[in-house]
Amino acid sequence: MNRAVLFDSPFLLGFEHTRLLIERAAKAASEGYPPYNVEELAGDRLRITLAVAGFSQGQLSVSVEESQLVVQGKRESAPPTADDKAFLHRGIAARSFVRTFVLADGMEVADAILEHGLLHIDLVRPEPEKRVKTIPIRTGP
Repeated sequence: MNRAVLFDSPFLLGFEHTRLLIERAAKAASEGYPPYNVEELAGDRLRITLAVAGFSQGQLSVSVEESQLVVQGKRESAPPTADDKAFLHRGIAARSFVRTFVLADGMEVADAILEHGLLHIDLVRPEPEKRVKTIPIRTGP
């Protein structure tokens, strides 16, 4: 597969960080499990809700690595026992996962709540400080 490389123009020097963010976002968008929703709660708050049916609190982790929110679900596969169930249909996924979200600068994770098979992750974007820098004007020699 031959894909066009973004930011290869000599006029876009120094945008490597932006290119990496776009690549991370494209990779995260291609992941399909677990399904999730993103909703706006207020002007500066977002909530990501992941469907994690069958996972306990101890099997889930939420972390922020650089500018990425990383949600992991780990399932230990136990050896078969005599008490194992014989499924006629198994539609509930029972596999481990890693789901990533690229966060904008300043986004912070406020809370993570697991309830009724849904993991809610609340994000806050603090209002940026308005800074004004006055540049002195000098006169020439």
